Amino acid sequence: MGGDHAPRAEVEGVVQALADLPATFLVQLVGRADVIEAELAKHPGVDRSRIEIVAASEVIGMAEKPLAAVRKKPDSSIAVGLGLQKAGTSDAFISAGNTGAVLAASTIILGLHEGVERASVAALFPTADDPVIVLDGGANVDCSARELVNFAYLGTVYVRDMFGRPDPVVGLLNVGEEDEKGTAVVKEAHQLLRQAAGINYRGNIEGRDILAGHEKHGAIDVVVCDGFTGNVVLKFYESVARLILRLVKRKAPDVLQRDDVQQVFQVLDYSQYGGAPLLGVRGVSIICHGASNGNAVKNAIRVAVQAVEAGLSRHIGAEFAQRQAALQA
Repeated sequence: MGGDHAPRAEVEGVVQALADLPATFLVQLVGRADVIEAELAKHPGVDRSRIEIVAASEVIGMAEKPLAAVRKKPDSSIAVGLGLQKAGTSDAFISAGNTGAVLAASTIILGLHEGVERASVAALFPTADDPVIVLDGGANVDCSARELVNFAYLGTVYVRDMFGRPDPVVGLLNVGEEDEKGTAVVKEAHQLLRQAAGINYRGNIEGRDILAGHEKHGAIDVVVCDGFTGNVVLKFYESVARLILRLVKRKAPDVLQRDDVQQVFQVLDYSQYGGAPLLGVRGVSIICHGASNGNAVKNAIRVAVQAVEAGLSRHIGAEFAQRQAALQA
């Protein structure tokens, strides 16, 4: 029930996803049953045996205070949907609704893995080569140095599981590469990351290194930063594709008819990448862009399936259990 185009975009995405997924995959649509049924009626060809409607009478609005809304609305689509996973009747949860509410409800209902201080949104940034993961992407505006180190571990496991990169390169987003650069928190995180076992940390990086790679270290796989910085960078990046498209339409509109050029813009289209996983919770919780269309929802379902099949949550739990054991030894 969340997002700018709910529930139309969610239903469209589910219909598209079911056409791609094997018949064993089922989807639960959580929310106001009458509204969902009306939207499903626009897709008479969909196999209704693969769709379950789960009633939830309440909706958390985008402007509501997350924690208060989760507590005041236990029958919200977010709370009910996550409750299904907690009860073992679903494997993953996806929402384009209030990000803070999804974070709060996921933390309360699913819980955090032992040793994880705060869950983090792993935002994917397309590049000319392999995508880069930036975390936190907006869930945690203020972060301690220890939490930034946590994000490095979460991102490392994510890139290993989802992209098959055995030793992901980690960089800390800063205003310069030197040890003395940055806020007190960032400087402390830099020193902690240099000593962190199991992290391929290459040091401070700057904003230009996210997409182009570092001059000395090469491509960066995991970029660590607080959620305020991460979300500003993410939203700025999203505007770049619109800027380029506007310039091309103005200066060379005929170019847009070429297949290779369309493929370039497809790489820059956020809807191709679905949602961002909330890492650190005991389960799979995927946060979608509020403006998600059907294609974005379809791809968010794909990301959720990959996370479940890769055992991402289980591997994060094992990574942090190992860290806890090492700290106590």
